[in-house]
Amino acid sequence: MADDQHEEVSKKVSAEKEIRRGITVMRRVVQGRSRGIILDVYWNNQGQLIEPNGHTLTSFIGALVRNEIPITCDDWRNKELNESKEKIWSEIKRCFNIEEERRGFCMKLAEKLLRGFQTFLSSKFLKDADGNFVDAELPKKYESLISAEEWEAFKSKRQDPVFQRISATNRERASSPAYPYRKGRVGYGRLEQSMLQKEESSETSLPAHVLWKEARVGKSGVPQEEVLHVYQKCEELSQSLSPDDTKGILSRALDVPEYSGRVRGKGFGVTLTSLSIKKGKAPSNRELHARLEAMQAELDALRREREASASTVYRDASDKDSINCTFQPNIPEGISHCQLYLSSPYYQMVGKGKVHNVSGVLLHTRELPAGCLKVSVDIAVEPNAALPYPSDDSDATTVHEAVGSFVAWPTNLICVGYETPTKSKSKDNAIPRHTESTVSRKELQENEVSNASAQQKKEVSNASVRVKSSGAKKTVARKKPTTKYRPCLRTFLEMTDIPTGGVRTVHMEVGIFGFDYDQMIGNEDFMQVFSHEEIGVTVVNTYIRFLYDKLMRPNGLDVSFGFLAPAIVNLGLILSRPDTVTEYVLRILMDNKDAEKLFFIPFNTGGHWLLLAINPIREIVYYLDSLGNDWTTYPDMKVLIDTVLQVFRAQRDIQTSRRGANSITWIKVACPQQRNQIDCGYFMLRFMRDTLALGRLKIPTDYFEEFKCAFYTKDQVDEIKEEWCQFMIELNVCS
Repeated sequence: MADDQHEEVSKKVSAEKEIRRGITVMRRVVQGRSRGIILDVYWNNQGQLIEPNGHTLTSFIGALVRNEIPITCDDWRNKELNESKEKIWSEIKRCFNIEEERRGFCMKLAEKLLRGFQTFLSSKFLKDADGNFVDAELPKKYESLISAEEWEAFKSKRQDPVFQRISATNRERASSPAYPYRKGRVGYGRLEQSMLQKEESSETSLPAHVLWKEARVGKSGVPQEEVLHVYQKCEELSQSLSPDDTKGILSRALDVPEYSGRVRGKGFGVTLTSLSIKKGKAPSNRELHARLEAMQAELDALRREREASASTVYRDASDKDSINCTFQPNIPEGISHCQLYLSSPYYQMVGKGKVHNVSGVLLHTRELPAGCLKVSVDIAVEPNAALPYPSDDSDATTVHEAVGSFVAWPTNLICVGYETPTKSKSKDNAIPRHTESTVSRKELQENEVSNASAQQKKEVSNASVRVKSSGAKKTVARKKPTTKYRPCLRTFLEMTDIPTGGVRTVHMEVGIFGFDYDQMIGNEDFMQVFSHEEIGVTVVNTYIRFLYDKLMRPNGLDVSFGFLAPAIVNLGLILSRPDTVTEYVLRILMDNKDAEKLFFIPFNTGGHWLLLAINPIREIVYYLDSLGNDWTTYPDMKVLIDTVLQVFRAQRDIQTSRRGANSITWIKVACPQQRNQIDCGYFMLRFMRDTLALGRLKIPTDYFEEFKCAFYTKDQVDEIKEEWCQFMIELNVCS
């Protein structure tokens, strides 16, 4: 009789312990993956998981652990778990954009979550209010995760005397803490992130005792007097102790020992070993001097190589006639696209245009200076750079002032191979930029010959894509771009604290995205370019800064083109906070409502970059996707863009017929297609670069004739990397 009553009480306790909330299975993450949404995760400079998506990844790992690891596991290092661990890691990589080097952290987190789940089951179902063991049945909610045999084995292990003894010791140590943690499930990493964001601090980390104090502030917002006493003691110790002291300031203030494998006040994921590795050994003055000398030698070698490969050596002034009448060895006969360089104050590209290596050519009825050729300047890369030979006829003294005219340029500073796009003759497609100089009939004939040659080259190139023929061998080879800026930037990088977690900032002025801010850039962003990995939003934003500084503003294109921030306009935010995206896009469009303008949106779908180019006045959206998809793949994106354009139309008081109310035109552009899973970001950047180089508001359905190709070559992708690296060097990002 007593046994029956005890059994009924046991069942009643078990039933009362059932929790109404369902099992966490993270359906949103799995469903997003099926739609092509791969979530990005972020880490602080100490290797801790932070927001956005830090909490989501943690919950997802917990759901995987409950499904794949038996609750009877008491040794995480057991080799029998390797297959289950591999499956967990595989599922994480399928749903999150995460590096292989983060596997160790995720596996440690999985072990921690397993112990937490075991403790939860024991506390909720196997103990009564007084802490006594209860022989409860398997909770119905977990029948899909735990078998009856596994549950019985779990109960047996929890009743083991050795386990009970260890559990009692741990329970006693954790009971009634003098300084209880009061931030719930928010770990130290995310707590530190929220503090830095709230303070709008440029720092990347906080001292351990500062975090420790904040973690013990409850809902009242006022820390206990005992906590403040410890904090003040830490402040005093921080003024007197060496930064290299092996025992932490917080441990000294609390007068407690440090446990192995943890750093007090820093939380999960930070160890003494990881901190000592990041700290490193400071180089001596002799080592720094040697590294600087090696770097200077590398830069000198780079300068000599670029000068030697760009052109020929100056000739003596007495040989002036032969210079003007004889074609230079490294510059082909006729008119060729080229890059224009200056060697002072340092070697740099300042413009792009065409070199006229034609026998007997004159410059404004005068002979060319010795060692020079006639060039037409089409693009000013460095607009304020002084011309090597100022033009007397046009009063041009800078590269920007010489755009659209002819000047003399030293032969050894001309690099042949850059294909400057020809200007469109259509008034609808082209933006007026500079009045072209009057040319002679002979020069017009030369241009026609050059255009015919370019057309023939294009046809041969297109044919070679379909089949290799003997005609393809006659194609003029493009000069392979240098790869020196990448190793040079990498050398600079290794001289800083960036590889060990340091960060720098690149200022993004209000004219780029409509708001002023400093873009943070760290080692992970540089490695994306150096190692040819998928690029993130930081690389995209800083390359946009390059386009804005070098192509748009110097040539007056900022009145006809604009950018929208990819950190705001992306599929993730459209799904989670559509109002935020709508308000931002509409504000930018309304700020530019009085003039026709083409806005670039580098759009990230979660694991893929594509380009949207929007002309809000004409209500046209150009869709450029290097994977060949169309906009129906992302219906939420299309709905939001259509909605914004309709609101934009209404706020401009534009009247349309009922039939035309939804007549927003979407155009899928047959752009170059990537041939791997990495290059989408680089292709998207080239789409913007090509459009700005031409300066056209209309993008043809079959892409621009000047840049049409089946795919971008490795050299064309490397050109983007080199421009980015050179720009980072110019900005002194590694200083």
